[in-house]
Amino acid sequence: MLADAIRSETYRLSKNWIQVVLATLVVPVLFIAGGTFYLFQAKAKGGPMAMAAGINPNMPSTPINLMEALTFGADKGANGLVLIFMLVAAATLYVGDYRWETWRLISARNSRPSLLLGKIAVMKALAFAGLIAFLIATVIFNVMKAGVFGRGLTFSTDVSALGEFALLWVLSWVRIVQFTLIALLTGVLTRSLMAALFVPWALGFAQSLFGSVLPIIGWDPASWKAQLLLPGLAYDTLKAIVSNVPNAPSLWPSLVSLALWTLVPLIASIVWFNRQDLSKE
Repeated sequence: MLADAIRSETYRLSKNWIQVVLATLVVPVLFIAGGTFYLFQAKAKGGPMAMAAGINPNMPSTPINLMEALTFGADKGANGLVLIFMLVAAATLYVGDYRWETWRLISARNSRPSLLLGKIAVMKALAFAGLIAFLIATVIFNVMKAGVFGRGLTFSTDVSALGEFALLWVLSWVRIVQFTLIALLTGVLTRSLMAALFVPWALGFAQSLFGSVLPIIGWDPASWKAQLLLPGLAYDTLKAIVSNVPNAPSLWPSLVSLALWTLVPLIASIVWFNRQDLSKE
């Protein structure tokens, strides 16, 4: 039953190529375009700036390690712009059947949990593809950087670096899925595409503002209450732990926070969806 739902949603998504492009390719393309502009500007102005500082602008440069580029891409894979474009795709995927009144046509052909889980599985695959595209964009940017500044390329890694890359990549993937599950819960509760688009964005924006004033109100960012209230903070904390940042907070508050912000919207969405009357949807 779940496999049928996944195949069905995958087929439907394949027909909506605009949604796929928005979710997976827009941010990587913008990153490459903006990076290209930055590189040539730095090349044009870097020489005079270096001479003014008494530095030889033609001195040899160390090679660029592409493993570090991949780690950077994994670390920044769930940045704010990616989350926004993924939110647009998620809202359309999760709430489209309410908008087009097609739930009553498909709900009789599969169980309701399978229908929702099928959509979530497809959204996970979309997030996976988007992260791969962003990794490719970071590699392209660094290859261009090597060409513009005449630096070599290398790929040097070890078990520790590979582990850091893998964990950062998984964290970015989980963060995207967690953020889009807020759209799922909002869509199921309101049956509104606009609400599914606006509420997660507004909630994330409010949480980021609140996170910036934690020291002012006397909250320790590493405390349980701060971590549980702010999944974005929990995500950043887990990244700091993985990257061995000195004096990083404890693992458990951030881990529990991200797990709860993922599982609670998922379970609540399935429970509420099971109780809905879809005869007119």
